[in-house]
Amino acid sequence: MAVIGGGAAGLSAALTLARARRGVIVIDAGEPRNAPSGGVHGFLTGEGMRPADLVATGRREVERYGGIVLPGRAVAAERVDDGFAVRLADGATVAARRLLLATGVVDELPPIAGLRERWGRDVLHCPYCHGWEIRDQPVGVIGANEMALHQVQLFRQWTSDLVLFTHTGVTLTDEQAEALAARGVRVVPGEVTGVEATDDRLTGVRLADGTVVPRTAVTVASRLHIGDGIGGADGLLAQLGVPVTAHPTGMAEQVEADPTGQTPVPGIWAAGNLTNPFAQVMASAAAGAMAAAALNADLAQADTTEAVRRHRAVAVGEDDYGLPVHHGPADVAAMVSQEFWDERYGAVDRVWSGNPNPQLVTVVAGLPAGTACDVGAGEGADAIWLADQGWEVTAVDVSPVALRRAADQAAAVGDDVAKRLTWQQADLRTWDPGAARFDLVSAQFMHLPDPDRAMLHRRLAAAVRPGGTLLIVGHHPSDLEIPGIRRPRLPDLMFTAEQVAAVLDPSEWASVRVETIARSVTGPDGDPITIHDAVLHAVRRR
Repeated sequence: MAVIGGGAAGLSAALTLARARRGVIVIDAGEPRNAPSGGVHGFLTGEGMRPADLVATGRREVERYGGIVLPGRAVAAERVDDGFAVRLADGATVAARRLLLATGVVDELPPIAGLRERWGRDVLHCPYCHGWEIRDQPVGVIGANEMALHQVQLFRQWTSDLVLFTHTGVTLTDEQAEALAARGVRVVPGEVTGVEATDDRLTGVRLADGTVVPRTAVTVASRLHIGDGIGGADGLLAQLGVPVTAHPTGMAEQVEADPTGQTPVPGIWAAGNLTNPFAQVMASAAAGAMAAAALNADLAQADTTEAVRRHRAVAVGEDDYGLPVHHGPADVAAMVSQEFWDERYGAVDRVWSGNPNPQLVTVVAGLPAGTACDVGAGEGADAIWLADQGWEVTAVDVSPVALRRAADQAAAVGDDVAKRLTWQQADLRTWDPGAARFDLVSAQFMHLPDPDRAMLHRRLAAAVRPGGTLLIVGHHPSDLEIPGIRRPRLPDLMFTAEQVAAVLDPSEWASVRVETIARSVTGPDGDPITIHDAVLHAVRRR
């Protein structure tokens, strides 16, 4: 799943999806609407937190459960096959089964000098967000539109020193003037041309005739619109056919969606200020969680439908891994599960040759021994070989059966090797090395479907210490075209070295080798055949 927008709604949705064990990536342009504000208010347990801290905390929580937060701007999106393709400004493409849009809205302020510069500090709009912070101060309400009188009624609760500047948007009836007088609200006619500040503090409101009325805070009702690139004739919403409607107040535009955030376009949800322009942060976060739950339920139904279809299908044989030739999502899920690999390892005395993988041997030959992490360790051939070369190795695999076999093999080699090995069982779709850093991180033929694969590769890259080496090797997709080759016929599990390199930040890596390497092996009939390894070899900058 792809979540476009990394504010409270988007991160809340991503956290819910990640905890539901869905692969999720958040595409965030890093332009939160509330960035100028000094704090988030009315957010239970997070009262007063800086907006930047809220985002940073949310990102960490999403990443803790295996989600990816990708800085970038989505510029194009289209439906492809059974999902969507989202293109970023840097040319990268993200594939997703479902989309959740949470890009928020943009505040459109009246053209009054100084408003934009002081927006979110002492030029405000929401009494529940900022009223307490300006309580009992001299406050002005600028009558830029029909919402000004509503703001006066609300802000009067926080201060008795309140002035309504009628500006260009308010013409009072006798009844309205009487109500203002009854509440002790002073009315100042005339057009507002600017706000004044001294020592970075607002001091007054300037009128067209030059008069300056002392105020320490002003409020103005902004009009809300969906930002460029998302809204508009060429924006993502138009590209995807998601309808945009006017808010009943006439002060905003919003995405059309049901109470769960589902839009009229199948497979697309929206949450936060996109669907409720006036929602505060807590309401936006709640809407994100609700949309994520509805989206996950939709996927669960789709998974069930596919499973039933597969169950009813007539298999015409099995491949070398015991999977039906008619592959589908259920087969991919089975291929990466603990149950599958426990059964596979438990069915025979040995699955693999017992020899270390050749690309690992080639790379390690030029490295001094240090700490290593072997991911997808299987029966332990690579890990045991590394330990025999003097490396301290953490070996991780999904199958306890394989790890027990590997530990027994290490013990048979000798105590000097066995004591340098730590065996760890984990589901690599969600496993995270945490704060551990290694001189070498190796994943040899560890195949997961996207986005789980990209998420794992990002975590592996993060586990390489400065000056350390990342080596990821996999079966190249072209091998699927070789008759009789011992490969699961699951294209979703295959990858190229270029796909791995795409998850790395070039500024963090001093050397990146991206290759497809051919090598000869013995085929099922005993004849030599040529296969291809996708090899990513990278060294982190010091």
